[in-house]
Amino acid sequence: MGLLQQFRLSYCPSRFIWGQQYTILRPTTTTHIPSRFLATVKSKPPQNLTEKIVQRYATGLPLGKFVKSGDYVSIKPHHCMTHDNSWPVATKFMSIGASKVFDNKQVVMTLDHDVQNKSEANLKKYENIEKFAKMQGVDFHPAGRGIGHQIMVEEGYAWPGTLTVASDSHSNMYGGVSCLGTPIVRTDAASIWATGQTWWQIPPVVKVELKGILPRGVTGKDVIVSLCGLFNNDEVLNHAIEFVGSKETMSSIPVDDRLAIANMTTEWGALSGLFPIDSVLTNWLRQKATEFSSRPPPATQTSGPVLHQRMNHQRIEIFLHDPSSRIAADANATYAKHLSLDLSTLSPYVAGPNSVKVANPVAELEKHAIKINKAYLVSCTNSRASDIAAAADVFRAKSSNPSAPIPSDVPKIADGVEFYIAPASTLEQAIAEKRGDWQTLLRAGAKPLPAGCGPCIGLGTGLLEDGEVGISATNRNFKGRMGSRDAFAYLASPEVVAASAISGIISGPGKYTPPISSTGIVRSISSSSSSDSAAPVAAESTSTTAILPGFPERISGEIVFCDADNINTDGIYPGKYTYQDNITPTVMAQVCMENYDADFPTISKPGDILVSGFNFGCGSSREQAATAILARQIPMVVAGSFGNIFSRNSVNNALLTVEVPRLVERLREEFKGEKRATRRTGWWFEWDVARSRVTVREGPEGAREWSQGVGELGSNVQEIIVRGGLEGWVKAKLGEERK
Repeated sequence: MGLLQQFRLSYCPSRFIWGQQYTILRPTTTTHIPSRFLATVKSKPPQNLTEKIVQRYATGLPLGKFVKSGDYVSIKPHHCMTHDNSWPVATKFMSIGASKVFDNKQVVMTLDHDVQNKSEANLKKYENIEKFAKMQGVDFHPAGRGIGHQIMVEEGYAWPGTLTVASDSHSNMYGGVSCLGTPIVRTDAASIWATGQTWWQIPPVVKVELKGILPRGVTGKDVIVSLCGLFNNDEVLNHAIEFVGSKETMSSIPVDDRLAIANMTTEWGALSGLFPIDSVLTNWLRQKATEFSSRPPPATQTSGPVLHQRMNHQRIEIFLHDPSSRIAADANATYAKHLSLDLSTLSPYVAGPNSVKVANPVAELEKHAIKINKAYLVSCTNSRASDIAAAADVFRAKSSNPSAPIPSDVPKIADGVEFYIAPASTLEQAIAEKRGDWQTLLRAGAKPLPAGCGPCIGLGTGLLEDGEVGISATNRNFKGRMGSRDAFAYLASPEVVAASAISGIISGPGKYTPPISSTGIVRSISSSSSSDSAAPVAAESTSTTAILPGFPERISGEIVFCDADNINTDGIYPGKYTYQDNITPTVMAQVCMENYDADFPTISKPGDILVSGFNFGCGSSREQAATAILARQIPMVVAGSFGNIFSRNSVNNALLTVEVPRLVERLREEFKGEKRATRRTGWWFEWDVARSRVTVREGPEGAREWSQGVGELGSNVQEIIVRGGLEGWVKAKLGEERK
């Protein structure tokens, strides 16, 4: 139960007093219209591409409301994908009283993570998911069909200009086809299944301007690996990204490369990564429609060409000739930051070991002759047909007949090296087999795995063992991610992985030719905010937000300051309690912040406003990190920035959060040199929800005050808080439908 339901509130001029009757200050009503009609409203403010797509899929917006970064909105996504976690989502769905999926065309289920696991328990889980999908009439793709994100793209679920979510962090990949893809947690997925919608806070948006053209031998994987290494100080943490560039620049980045780049914006720290709708994308759509039309017809079809339900020429032509489909950012749209990278100055890059933030040109690593034990061409990042072809070409180039589809003298993989390959989907494998690329890699000694995630997430065959070195075309190389924590994992393009498998050391394929007058990598960053980690300050607004009955117009309290960045969820709620289901709220309150500061429960008081540094709530996705703070009777957390999963779990459990980087900076200026994990500050914080502003008083009455705008907390999200969280909101909606 959320704190606003546990306590009734009473307003006085300076603060809320907990435990007394709360009187509504300004009851209002709001007229709602579908967001598609907002285009007729005059004085439309400029919007970036992210905001424009959210505008389309936001629900319950007041008349004339145009969304912007920082706003909390309710969204009805075009599609929602779940994978092996579909059964946990289903159990949550049923536990909140739901029995029927609200829109079975919205939901997609795939089985892809643990497809090599043939244990009775896993097969039973897969069986339960398939039965549930069939009972609900939702689209289902079985184990072995492919990785969910690839299926979402190639099957046309992730469509340009739409908003699609998935209960997996790599849903960012959909941005490669100009679909705003972003991750959600299981509670969100259950809410979408039951009601068709959930909530989202629109993040600050970064414009990443790409210049020049990709040199020969440099790939999209090299672009994103270099971006992760060059801008490795959380410049894009919890931001949305929009990639832009000239027609010439964008024409040098094929869609498959865009998918790899967008996919790994997750590792860069972003919540989404959008490419524009352009001729490269539309040509790709037509190509995919043609591929589908040439497939054998299903047994139920007796004549005529195959017409795919989504990826077909008719739908594509309608899309291309509908002016409203070809949305783009306004010329004067607002961005939090502007990064730029000259592609022509790049070379093949390798990330690692065990970090995406450590990236070096492959030429530098070749000098060290780093021996490898395993190589991987797997995952949703880089195992499409084009990636398999690129790897096969590296092997062909070393044969006597490089133009042959399957040369008879393909070089063998180096002694002591194991090379694992798995296609992103069965369709991509079929394309690779038709070209002879798949067979070329098998002839070289590669070990095939089924279409699925597998070793990328530390499951199944071929994991790294103690002391081993692996080089992979996957997206993550965190310590222990692909096997032993005592192994060393590097990330690279399919070409570099293939070349390394042949040589036995990390090495490039030799195709890259550096520019004649290279001056090093050309990059830049500029920010519209006072801190590179900060979200832009919300624009001043003369309008007010409607306040729902039961929700406070203002929330205020004394600031208790936890002066640290990256306080993770284990620091907030220790892991040893996570799976103890009998922990009471009283005990949760006592252990709140225990692994960060054992004295926190004695320093903090009910009604305090907890303020911390940047990336608060990073780490694992335990919901108790939010509920433990609520158990301390702390209604709100303010930080420079939040871990995305913590932000989602907070609203889902009725804990309010707001980002105010300036406050963190001011507190650190005032109390610098004083080493305290937690301190009472004597400062006062107030959030005027109705006016989307926060005010800080830096001491007792009469001390210096300052204020700034923040994102709007719309009535749709207020309702979730009033209901005690997302599960309570869903139950209420289902109850209304039954009346």
